[in-house]
Amino acid sequence: MQNKIRLGVNIDHVATLRNARKENFPSPINAARLALESGADSITAHLREDRRHINDMDIKEIAYNFPGKLNLEMAATDEMIKIAEKIKPFSCCIVPEKREEITTEGGLNLLNNYNKLKPMITKLKDIGVRTTLFIDPDDANLDACYDLKIDCAEIHCGTLCKLYEENDEKEFDNEFNKIKNFSKKLFSNGIEAHAGHGLNYETTKIISSINEIEELNIGFFIIAESIFNGLEKTILTIKESMTLGRSLEEL
Repeated sequence: MQNKIRLGVNIDHVATLRNARKENFPSPINAARLALESGADSITAHLREDRRHINDMDIKEIAYNFPGKLNLEMAATDEMIKIAEKIKPFSCCIVPEKREEITTEGGLNLLNNYNKLKPMITKLKDIGVRTTLFIDPDDANLDACYDLKIDCAEIHCGTLCKLYEENDEKEFDNEFNKIKNFSKKLFSNGIEAHAGHGLNYETTKIISSINEIEELNIGFFIIAESIFNGLEKTILTIKESMTLGRSLEEL
């Protein structure tokens, strides 16, 4: 039986473009509205500690204008937990964060951060927020996922996507099977498996063939591709890739 697969569109890089000239356009709010009208199930936005793209007002406006649609990505800090408690997004995804990185470079180290994450996840669950951790598909993370009682785990696909671009078939197959097996283990223990980072049309199709993965979060590729094809068409094409990938799972 096929599980439904949802799409979260990350609008961070609409804000990146806006901030490049310190203008008030293009508007992340308008991008969020168009993304939802084009078939996105949710809007992902990463409020970084240095506010390099999305800012506090963006988060407030997304939460206000699109109730139940904001997936807030954030670092595991007291400041971000307080913001989440005030805004009450439907979902929070805790991600690792380094000021010097261009983009998120990998998943959280759950073993090293368990004691820090535990009370934060409890606070989020207490206010009814769906809890997600961004992690690598490493079996060493599984016990921590279960013990932390998270709702979802978003699997870092950056390595898979890089191997696809490098045409390294053997290592790609190994990484794909790693993600597939990890997703099955999450699913069998009642944790939703999500996936994201680096996905394009082709890798979206491939990842969507894993029936246990129930949500994809895609941002940079969608925003970049929309320069040439428009945001609506790009989202529709991504959703077609997701649908095609799901059909491959049935073969």
